[in-house]
Amino acid sequence: MRVAATPGYDVAHSVNCSVLFFLASMAKSGDVIENPVSGERVTFNETAAETDGELLRWEHSLRPGAQVPYDHIHSVQEERFEVVAGTATVRIGNGTKVFKAGDALVIPAGTAHGLANHGEDELRVLTELRPAMNTEVYFETVFGLARDGKVAKNGVPNLVHAAVIVRDLGEKGGIPGAPMPLQRIGVILLAAVGRILGYKARYEKYSGPPGG
Repeated sequence: MRVAATPGYDVAHSVNCSVLFFLASMAKSGDVIENPVSGERVTFNETAAETDGELLRWEHSLRPGAQVPYDHIHSVQEERFEVVAGTATVRIGNGTKVFKAGDALVIPAGTAHGLANHGEDELRVLTELRPAMNTEVYFETVFGLARDGKVAKNGVPNLVHAAVIVRDLGEKGGIPGAPMPLQRIGVILLAAVGRILGYKARYEKYSGPPGG
C-alpha cells in the first residue's frame, strides 16, 4: 500500500482533543446515510461515542462525477484516506493527485483538500478523522437536509444555514482562499442571523434526542 503525506510532516502526528466538546448522535457502526443531491454515501465504521472522541472512521462513497461539495481545511483534525475501490482525484493545497485502490494519504491539520470521482465507477474511500469532533453530526444534518430537499444544487445548505452548522457544532476550519480570522468573523455574524431565522445545527429528526 502506498502512503503519501505532506512533505516534512510526521504521519504518526496526533492532535490533542482535550478542549473539544461532543454532541449526541444517532450514528453507530454499520449505519449508512446518503446525500442524494451531491452523490455521497457515508457508512460509519467507528463513531465518536465508540472511540471516546478520538476517532471517526467511515467509508465515503462518491458516484461517478460526484465530489465533496467544497475544498476545505480542518484546523485541528488530521485526515487519512485509503482508496478501497475506484479512482480518487484529491486536491491538496494547490496541487492535484490521483489515487487508486490500495493507495493511502495522510492530510495534516491545516491543509486545504478536496475529493472527487472523475472515474466511471463508484469511488469508495476509507476515511479517518482525528479527533472525531462533531463531524458525524455534520453529516447527519447536511445529508438529512439534502434528503428533505433543503439544500442547494451542490448538496449543502445555504450560506446562512451553513454558518449556523459550522458555528454551533464547533467545527474548526474553513475554506481556502480567505484569511481564517475573517472567515470566523463572517461565520459568527451569519450564524447569529441564521438562528433568528430558525436554522439549527442539529435536528432530532436526523440525530436523535439531545441526550443520545
